Amino acid sequence: MSDAKLAPNMPEWMVKHANRYLSSGGTDGHMYVVTPPGYSEMTVPALMLTTKGRKSGEQFIFPLFYGEENGKVFIVASKGGAPEHPGWYRNMQAHPEVEVQVGTKKYKARGRTTAGEERARLWEKAVKFWPPYADYAKKTTREIPVVVLEPVAG
Repeated sequence: MSDAKLAPNMPEWMVKHANRYLSSGGTDGHMYVVTPPGYSEMTVPALMLTTKGRKSGEQFIFPLFYGEENGKVFIVASKGGAPEHPGWYRNMQAHPEVEVQVGTKKYKARGRTTAGEERARLWEKAVKFWPPYADYAKKTTREIPVVVLEPVAG
């Protein structure tokens, strides 16, 4: 997915963060320092997710916060509590094979949406590393997906 480009229509702060992360090879931007509205400053782990566009077939890069459990990373399809799922999640539903960059480490993965007890457990962990997720959940009627990125050979 070397011909990947940043996803369109991202807020300027996300574009700046992604460019810093990518231009440094992951040495700068992996631990992202941010002060969300109504919260104190926090440091959140960030990764770069590359998906294949469900319509265009093009490769798109999305900067996302993540958590870890049992050596695997997980991400949250919150889109700030919007009524629809984010583009990266819809792309992943159509094409589950993705590329992930966590710091300087890059690997291929398959996105898997969690359910039941696993989702509940990972959601609680997600709210600990990014408390605004709880606010986003109150803004939408959809269940916000929690996705595990399972490494695959290749």
